[in-house]
Amino acid sequence: MPPLITREEALQLGELEAPADIEALVERAWAARLETFGDSTDLCSLVNAKSGGCAEDCGFCAQSRFAEAETPMHAMMEPEQILEHARAAEAAGAHRFCMVTQGQGLSKRDFEKILEGARLVSQHTNLKRCASVGHMSVARAKQLKDAGIQRVHHNVETAESYYPEVSTTVRYEGRLRTIDAVREAGLETCVGGILNLGESREQRVEMAFQLASINPTSVPINLLNPRPGTKFGDRDLMDPWEVVKWIAIFRLILPEALFRLCGGRTENLGDLQQLAVKAGLNGVMMGNFLTTLGNTPSEDRAMFENLGLNIARHADNGANPRPDNRSGWLDGQTPDVIEEFLDTRADAENAGIEIQLWDPASQLRYAKKGAKVPPRPDGAPNRWPQGTRPAEPAVTSGMPFGH
Repeated sequence: MPPLITREEALQLGELEAPADIEALVERAWAARLETFGDSTDLCSLVNAKSGGCAEDCGFCAQSRFAEAETPMHAMMEPEQILEHARAAEAAGAHRFCMVTQGQGLSKRDFEKILEGARLVSQHTNLKRCASVGHMSVARAKQLKDAGIQRVHHNVETAESYYPEVSTTVRYEGRLRTIDAVREAGLETCVGGILNLGESREQRVEMAFQLASINPTSVPINLLNPRPGTKFGDRDLMDPWEVVKWIAIFRLILPEALFRLCGGRTENLGDLQQLAVKAGLNGVMMGNFLTTLGNTPSEDRAMFENLGLNIARHADNGANPRPDNRSGWLDGQTPDVIEEFLDTRADAENAGIEIQLWDPASQLRYAKKGAKVPPRPDGAPNRWPQGTRPAEPAVTSGMPFGH
């Protein structure tokens, strides 16, 4: 489906500042969302399966070895641990589960653990299954598919014209090659980025139209949550009305994509999270993010239910993920192990089940870096010195998008 607005119209909408004007834009985006998806939702949860010590220099990430921050660390989880987190995600009401690791790629041993984790999640839950494991070849993508993965996440992060400010060790072209490999293997694609890295309005629109040309099944929107010690760590949070406005603009540029709001939404949106859902979202990343905390699952479910949207578990999650399975029916019937003994999530407490989602606060340890931080490969500071960071975009408030 082509964009519903032109580049020029998108830039004009980007200049809106009055809440009443933004609310009118939201109504337009809400109509577009209902036209394509009706009342269906697609709620995700993730597990940070391998964290910290990343060799890349992405300026937003506390896991980078170039960040002057305490780095969250743990080795690759065992497949059984991945399954444990998946079961908790299903009990909390998620439709989809993503296994996420840091870095450009995985060793053969770590990749095998992801494959076995995917097999276990496929066999023992009724969740849709995703992976975010860095760059990969077509051969590795096919291995993921054979293990039960249905969609692969790999962000472009920002507009191509601004990308050199974000990373120099991970090439933009390499990201596109990975996305092509995923598609060639017959998997769905999940491609998005981060807002408020210092990009201009024009570059936000540029990124949206670049995503439209990629035509991913799913688009995760992240809002920068500035992490002290990272290159972008001293940026201000984005004004919540700006966040809502740009979600609506992205929805009108990508009317057929599944939009989900991920990192930084609680910090940047505050009480406007539900309005952001109405701006065109299909889902959110439920619970917690890679290294930061989020809403409770009950709060996330309520945001969608209050708008009349259906958050019920899909009866055929494993066999035919909908409404987003563009490539056709996916093989494999998976059991709903939760439904076997629970009529509702409310029965969990009575059954003695503790629903424990991924929790960075208790499941990450932090390694202090001190003076051992290497200089960034591009010659830029590891973080912008006070008073030298890039200027805010030409708006009255900023907007971040960070995973």
